[in-house]
Amino acid sequence: MKDLASPFWIKLKGILFLLIGLVAAALVFLDNPKWSTAVLLALAIWSFCRFYYFAFYVMEKYVDSRYKFSGLYSFAKYFFQRRK
Repeated sequence: MKDLASPFWIKLKGILFLLIGLVAAALVFLDNPKWSTAVLLALAIWSFCRFYYFAFYVMEKYVDSRYKFSGLYSFAKYFFQRRK
């Protein structure tokens, strides 16, 4: 499989991810419409976004600039490997 290179398809993919997230969050909230559900859902989304930023930006810029992560699996392998 070759890399996605078309700006149109990259943008469409991003919009689809946003729509999936919005629909999933709305369905979770509609299943249990309480303020606590909304707050916990917002915290979960925020923390996963921060983790993603940590995994791909912070690790590469501040911890090991030599390693380029290709995905969360690549990051997990790197993070949990024993250092010599």
